[in-house]
Parts: sequence; C-alpha cells; structure tokens
Amino acid sequence: MAVATRAARPRRGDAPAKRYDRAYFDRWYRDPRTRIHQRAAIERKVNLALHATEYLIQRPVERVLDVGCGEAPWQPILARLRPRAAYAGVDSSPYAVQRFGRRRNIRLGSFGCLREVGLEGPYDLIVCSDVLHYVPDHELSPGLETIAELLGGVAFIEAFTGADSIIGDMREIQWRSPAFYDRRFRAVGLLHCGLYCFVRGDFGHGLTAFERGRG
Repeated sequence: MAVATRAARPRRGDAPAKRYDRAYFDRWYRDPRTRIHQRAAIERKVNLALHATEYLIQRPVERVLDVGCGEAPWQPILARLRPRAAYAGVDSSPYAVQRFGRRRNIRLGSFGCLREVGLEGPYDLIVCSDVLHYVPDHELSPGLETIAELLGGVAFIEAFTGADSIIGDMREIQWRSPAFYDRRFRAVGLLHCGLYCFVRGDFGHGLTAFERGRG
C-alpha cells in the first residue's frame, strides 16, 4: 500500500517478509493513524478507470478483473456504479479470500501464477492497483503476459518507480526504473494511453495518436 508524494524516499532496511493478514489491512486501510488510502481516493481511481475504459470501448463496462485486489475495495464501488457488471478479484492473501472471497468474488492466486487461477477473458477492464511495484522480478513477465491475454479493453495498472517519491508500505518494494516498466509493457504488447491506462496493441491500432499517448 503506497501513494505518490513529494516526501523524500525513506531508506530501505532489513525487515521480515510481509504477511497480508488482517493486521496488515487494518494498518494501511483502516487505522486513522496509519492508513494511506481514503475511500474518496479509491472512488476517484474507480471512476477514472471506469470512464476511461468506457470512452475507449464505447459501451458500458460489463466484466472487470481486479488483480492483487486485497480486500477488494473496488468491488462495492463498482457494484454501485455499474450494478450489472461482473466482478472477479484475485489475491494472494488467504485472509482476504477467507473474509471477502464469497461476498466479493475473490479467488486465491499470485501475480506470477495468474494463468493458473482459471480465469476466462476477455475482460473490459483489468485493474492492478498498487501491486506491480511489490511483485518480484520472476513473477512480473508471466503476470503481465496473462493480463494482456485476458484483456479486451483497458488495463488500469499502477506502477511506482525509482523516479517517484512515495509514502506507505516500503517492505519488499521493488525500485525499478520507468524504462524497465516500459520494456516489460512493450514486451507483452501493452500500449500506454496516459495516466495508468493501457490497451493491447491490436486494440491500439484503432486509436488516434494522442489517445495512444506519446513516447
């Protein structure tokens, strides 16, 4: 759980491996002394991703996949905004799946083994919010490849880089360069459309030059 800020990046120190248990989610999502995201901030992300997708696919979103969804805070917001849209979440936290799996349709699975979860695309919107910068190198390409394969519209993929100043959970964060992510996205055929939005190359052929983004 991290957000961009103008604060200086703290030094990385030795720390035990993270457990995505109830204490983790209480700390970063609920405790007013330590939480990073407010519900209003998540709502803004949902609205951005939803409306960017519908602008590009030219119809209402019908199917959403949320990769690394945690407790799936996007699900109730999407259910209110698009009650007919089908939502599926995937997360590696046994706690999150046990507590919210049935209610919010979350399956247990890791980023690198996404192909093994049994998902059936295409999805109009694939969300990967505040996840990529915690994914180990060996899981990154397999997960991105699966996202590209399942994508039928827009992928909203947040990635904080070594060029960014952020606050929040620094344990096991991967300080990669923007160029590193550019190469990985291109390798799986994902084109950047601005902000955190991506489309597949075969979808991108129908976009104008500035809809595709520059660079």
